[in-house]
Amino acid sequence: MALFRFLLNDEIVETEAPAGMAVLDFVRDRVGLKGTKHACREGDCGACLVLLGELTSSGELHYRALTSCLLPIGEAEGRHLVTVEGLAGAGLGPVQQAIVDEGASQCGFCTPGFVVAMTGHLLNTESFELDEALIALAGNLCRCTGYASIRRAIAYLLDDLRGTVEDGPDRIAALTRAGVLPPYFTTVGERLAALESLSPEGAADGPLVAGGSDLYVQRLHELEPATPRLLLRELPAGIHTEDCDLVLSATTTAEDLKRSAVLRATLGDLSRFLDLICSEPVRQRATIGGNIVNASPIGDMTILLLALDAELVLACESERRRTPLRAFYRGYKQVDLGPGEIIESVRFPATRRSGAFNFEKVSKRTYLDIASVNSAAWLRLDGDRIDEAILSAGGVAPIPMRLAATEALLAGQRISAELARRAADVARAEVKPISDVRGSADYKRLLLGQLVIAHLHVLCGIDARELVEAAG
Repeated sequence: MALFRFLLNDEIVETEAPAGMAVLDFVRDRVGLKGTKHACREGDCGACLVLLGELTSSGELHYRALTSCLLPIGEAEGRHLVTVEGLAGAGLGPVQQAIVDEGASQCGFCTPGFVVAMTGHLLNTESFELDEALIALAGNLCRCTGYASIRRAIAYLLDDLRGTVEDGPDRIAALTRAGVLPPYFTTVGERLAALESLSPEGAADGPLVAGGSDLYVQRLHELEPATPRLLLRELPAGIHTEDCDLVLSATTTAEDLKRSAVLRATLGDLSRFLDLICSEPVRQRATIGGNIVNASPIGDMTILLLALDAELVLACESERRRTPLRAFYRGYKQVDLGPGEIIESVRFPATRRSGAFNFEKVSKRTYLDIASVNSAAWLRLDGDRIDEAILSAGGVAPIPMRLAATEALLAGQRISAELARRAADVARAEVKPISDVRGSADYKRLLLGQLVIAHLHVLCGIDARELVEAAG
């Protein structure tokens, strides 16, 4: 096992722990920091949140709040790992004090996660608005149902810090002066810059891990003793234009998609769609490449990209080849990847900005849940006609699929409620869902038809009353 080094709270740590070990297990069992709670182990509850800070290419220190149950300790190498203990100062800081003052702690088990999540939000937010803070805390669950008091504590905290912290050029320094961060945070940047790597090149000999947001749920016992190849460290994330295409690195995360100005200029604001997928700590890790390779029939990011007619760039050492995403799936959990190949990037035409894009999802919970059925649509409109249509659907076949027959029906047609009804019928006829815990086959067909109608309502402006009348 390789020796690696990182900053844990205010101390430099050197360890030979397997790089694949979950941070949750490392900080609790190896170091004895019990404030990070062991709960769902699926990234759903937020009780195990930690902060991970790293120096960017411009030398700035950037922190993210992450679920430690899905985070390999190897990701901490050369970085700053912060548990709730590392946020303690001489007394209660403003975050903890607001929780106490508003009675926002019931049994207390979830409280460390809320403290870490709120601190992470304060390190990064630009708006200091309550709605944005609540989205940042959407992945934290309080089983005692104390949300009203938690909301009050957050609102009080934002009001207290707005103006004194919001406009400061150095957020870390401003939060340190406000007592949100302990004083040692002001020295972290220079300490990380002086930290030398101890890991030899090529030390990774285990499985490939990108975000690990599904792998660490499904294959924890295989990953924990391993030294995985950490793709998020190897392939820089990024979204850029190249040869009239938008190119997304395979390590681009769901949160990168949400915040990308380049993507927003092409497809509009995707926040409403991406907030449905998972909580912010999971969006900070979940990658498009991982979502595609996972080959789930209901992978949300895969369904989004299918409706853009995306193409994959596959790499094996110095060799590259391209394949359409729609042709990548060979069967249930079977993909077109050769030995040693990885997805390097995903690309689609920048001309998609000339159309309109929509994503719909139905799940048992509105947020942070796996879809029963999901669907995306891209339409190019010419007046009252649909010039071109691309539609995708998940949860209705063994693979994420394009709705080819529905696309053919819509292309060149005049927009009408009757067309929407016919498109829903064709979509239901071209899929083969199965009955499972998320609904019967008949229910999923019904859902898909309704989602196709929803696309045409949103993108074409078909009046809802006309749709009801057309449905008979």
